[in-house]
Amino acid sequence: MFKLNIFLVFILIASALGVVTSQHMVRKLFMALENEKGIERKLDVEWGRLQLEQSTLIMHGRIEQIAKERLNMTVPAASSIQIVSINDAENRLNTEGLKP
Repeated sequence: MFKLNIFLVFILIASALGVVTSQHMVRKLFMALENEKGIERKLDVEWGRLQLEQSTLIMHGRIEQIAKERLNMTVPAASSIQIVSINDAENRLNTEGLKP
């Protein structure tokens, strides 16, 4: 009977150590998860800021302003503008013997 009690005490101690170890592991994993969630929140904020910055940078008015100021470009006169459709361009290439 004494040997059975000793055996059961060892089983109890092993089980207790297993519970403590698993609880410690759970806490470490939970802390890592919370850390990753914090990083995710920061990245979401940065993504929103970058989208806003991109939409600001590609605004037509801003591009036109930079073209005028830095590149000294001007809007051509209406008589200088020539509109070419895709069909016209393909027909012209076919008649000239060139392939697209």
